[in-house]
Amino acid sequence: MLKDLKPYPVYKDSGVEWLGEVPAHWEVRKVRDVARVINGYPFDSGRFSQPAGVPLIRIRDLNKTQTAVRYDGPFVEAARVNPGDVLIGMDGDFNVGIWRGSEPALLNQRMCCVRSANPATEKFLAYLLPRPLKVINDVTWSTTVKHLSSGQVERIQFPLPPLPEQTAIVRFLDYVDRRVRRVIRARRRRIELLEEYKQALIHQTVTGQTDVRTGKPYPAYKDSGVEWLGKVPEHWEIRALGRAGSVVGGMTPSMDKPEYWGGAIPWVTPKDMKHAEIRDSIIRVTDQALAETPLHVIEPPAVLVVVRGMILARHIPIAWTSAPVTINQDMKALVTHTGILPQFIVHFLNTNQDALAPLIDEAGHGTKRLPMEHWTKFPVLVPPPAEQSAIVERIETQLATFDATIAATRREIELLQEFRTRLVADVVTGKLDVREVAARLPEEEPDLDDLEPEDDEAGNEPDEEDPGAEDDDDQG
Repeated sequence: MLKDLKPYPVYKDSGVEWLGEVPAHWEVRKVRDVARVINGYPFDSGRFSQPAGVPLIRIRDLNKTQTAVRYDGPFVEAARVNPGDVLIGMDGDFNVGIWRGSEPALLNQRMCCVRSANPATEKFLAYLLPRPLKVINDVTWSTTVKHLSSGQVERIQFPLPPLPEQTAIVRFLDYVDRRVRRVIRARRRRIELLEEYKQALIHQTVTGQTDVRTGKPYPAYKDSGVEWLGKVPEHWEIRALGRAGSVVGGMTPSMDKPEYWGGAIPWVTPKDMKHAEIRDSIIRVTDQALAETPLHVIEPPAVLVVVRGMILARHIPIAWTSAPVTINQDMKALVTHTGILPQFIVHFLNTNQDALAPLIDEAGHGTKRLPMEHWTKFPVLVPPPAEQSAIVERIETQLATFDATIAATRREIELLQEFRTRLVADVVTGKLDVREVAARLPEEEPDLDDLEPEDDEAGNEPDEEDPGAEDDDDQG
């Protein structure tokens, strides 16, 4: 199908720098010529609720079928959004989406809606607008968060084909988009299954269900006395986590003293806890900070645990260090005793996150925390040192294989997304003529799954440790 796509026979200069030449019979118009740009409204966050009220769309809800919160105050007709309306996030990357919910919704003040009287034109704009908005974003200079005005959106110049051609273009792109989404969904499911299988293998290994030296169960087991652990190898020790090493805390040197910052010593915070092994950090401290504050270096290897922050609402970041580091006050380090490998402890704790989760509580202001008196009593298994080494080596070998496959699958997803973006850009700007191909496409109804957003499994969640990261959620 794609091999049949060719350029249009005749082009003309559009007069728009980012656009270049367009098909000779296309017009160049401004958004305000064909659509209304509707601003959102600053709703009172005190009236947010779930599940009562009207869906309230925020930037994070672009392309969603439902919103994270609802507004239970008076309906503001001026901020009304209908299913299928084109939405633009006015801050950050100026992302474009569609309200995919089944009911009318309200739009917050950090977004706008682009509404055309013609459904084909509206859908055409949904496909086209990411290109000029990226150009605007690239040339916008800001020391903080970039902001887009509704006036800028109204003045965007874009190529507009005749209405029948808009319909053909939308039909073609919808057809391609559905197929790309299905392939991406299958690839993401593959990643989920690989992750589940990887965790199952790790769990079997660190809980003694399988002896890595033989590939079979151990010859004798005993009752661990812990309900979620069940039976464990008879010769393995069970001890409280706090008895596996010494606990070390962290702190933040004064931010008002520049001489403390920008050195060579890693200062690990929850933002850095994205991998099982930690050897560096985003921010570093100087030797002077060590000399003049209670902060001190934690020699490797050691176990690092995030014990405070909203990230604990999702999971507990746990890692081991392979380089000397310092940590901030939201973390603790466990310097393990001789004969206990931090890598083994980290694998054991990560594979038993479900058992750790009930230990989390809240501070008075609502921040999640993992109290020391809770997690230091958490039971861990301690095999003999030689077995720990064999287990860690086996896990690392397995992880390398799984991670390589997962990385390759993620790269496939990236290439599919890049292909779709490039194809959409070429079609909506007239570089490729899809009229004949669109006329041959079969009629079909999209699956419900085709309407779901393609969330990044790596997560695009706000960073809980950044005080400004939640601004999008704090205000309507």
